[in-house]
Amino acid sequence: MAVIKPFRALRPPKDLAEKVSALPYDVMNVEEACAMAAGNPNSFLHISRAEIDLPPEVDPHDDSVYLQGRLNLGDFIKRGILIQDRHDCFYVYRQQMGSISQTGLVVCASVDDYQSGVIKKHEHTRADKEEDRVKHIDYLDANDEPVFYLSRSCAEVEGIIEGITKNPPEYDFISDDGVGHTAWILSDQALINRLIVLFAAIPRLYVADGHHRSAAASRVRDMRLDKNPVHNGSEEYNSFLTVIFPENQLNIMPYNRAVKDLNGRSVDEFISQVESSFHITPSPVPVVPADRHEFGMYLDGSWYLLDALPALVNEHDTVGRLDVSILQNNLLAPLLGIDNPRTNQRIHFVGGIRGNDELVKLVDSGEFAVAFALHPTSILELIELADQDQIMPPKSTWFEPKLRSGLFVHLLS
Repeated sequence: MAVIKPFRALRPPKDLAEKVSALPYDVMNVEEACAMAAGNPNSFLHISRAEIDLPPEVDPHDDSVYLQGRLNLGDFIKRGILIQDRHDCFYVYRQQMGSISQTGLVVCASVDDYQSGVIKKHEHTRADKEEDRVKHIDYLDANDEPVFYLSRSCAEVEGIIEGITKNPPEYDFISDDGVGHTAWILSDQALINRLIVLFAAIPRLYVADGHHRSAAASRVRDMRLDKNPVHNGSEEYNSFLTVIFPENQLNIMPYNRAVKDLNGRSVDEFISQVESSFHITPSPVPVVPADRHEFGMYLDGSWYLLDALPALVNEHDTVGRLDVSILQNNLLAPLLGIDNPRTNQRIHFVGGIRGNDELVKLVDSGEFAVAFALHPTSILELIELADQDQIMPPKSTWFEPKLRSGLFVHLLS
């Protein structure tokens, strides 16, 4: 059973929501964060990326950054930029990106569910990124950015949510990336109780985006439990901020790759060796893979379509049949020496929202030698793999649109 809990969100007034909201902390570098927050003292990036308010030589993982985030959160509260609701609520959050529309329920999920496996993972975390989020959450004393979860579809849950969306929204704006954001407050206690019961009948939730934030929330709970001699399980730190979307509404984009060099090979040598595992067809236009087991490769100013040879694909292997696995096991590792993509510094991962133009930009800059465009992993592949307690290769999924930060904050004390 999945446990969900209403909470008193710390959130902006209606007229400030657009100014406060920001993209998640991990989809930009420091320079991009500075540019996004320029001239906007109310941007949530002052909390989620507090290094933008410190000298550029300060390491983003220095304790002074986490302290600055805490100070900035206090300042937002003092100035009335963020105000806490007086009663526990659920919230409904809809995003519209072109023809894609997804509507989720904003709740607090259970750390116990995460630790017991009711909440299913599909990726390992990196120790350094997890430690960063632990410090960030602990210093802020808050979950400031929601984790993106998915659940199996439930007609009654979706019906309740659809009914809420017929009411006037609390927030309704289009962010500067063209994505529409609409949110409603669900304060009706009868509906809250019914949703709690309905989710209790859902056997599993799935991490879509936010493995590091989930793991960090779990660690922060354990840290606080150890320091609390009167811990009783009702404390706010036993849950963490999530938005849960039904599986039938989500949009996965590919997570593409670029590699800095050809591992000592010339272009001709590399292409010749790639042909041992893939059928290669030169393409006069950028390649957007249309089917599973197809890949685009940009190399030396030219695009190629790669088709994995049938012998490489075992459709009975839940992990091995993924395109990210096929590329990793048959090209990135044996030819380019990317033995561990979680730690190897020669590989760079590119979210699908940036498109093939970003791959061309990276290679043409000379900083990278080759880039690969992938076909997106499917929702069903993710669910099947997670249900088997299997782990995908790192950076296998890119969900879009991204949840905006700053619209809902969950205080731990």
